[in-house]
Amino acid sequence: MDIAEVAKRSGLPASTLRYYDEKGLIASTGRQGLRRTFDEGVLERLALIALGRAAGFLLDEIARMFGPNGQPRIDRVMLNAKADELDRTIRNLSAMRDGLRHAAVCRAPSHMECPTFRRILGAAASGAIGGRREKKKKQQPPPAG
Repeated sequence: MDIAEVAKRSGLPASTLRYYDEKGLIASTGRQGLRRTFDEGVLERLALIALGRAAGFLLDEIARMFGPNGQPRIDRVMLNAKADELDRTIRNLSAMRDGLRHAAVCRAPSHMECPTFRRILGAAASGAIGGRREKKKKQQPPPAG
């Protein structure tokens, strides 16, 4: 299949296919004039890439999920770690949704007077919700002496 056919069947623009080819995520089998050509298996590989992207994996992480022969070699530890990350994201988004729903119907004269809203505000300030992460501290060498 030439790149136009792959683009049509996969729903991806040719520019994305060229980028994936350059990153080693897919491999063209040759050229038909100026157009890259691919074998039929590229569509399944593109589906695996799309699944990885939907799960939140970076392209470099997805690339490591393929062996040198191009066959999937999916790291189950990495899948579990991503599932744990998604669980944290779901909990955070659920807390945010619940907070917004409460704020929308709260009968306090001001949101700042509402204990529930103040708890949510504190959680957001601490980074417990809202996606803000604590920066890792660089380890300092032990003091000389």
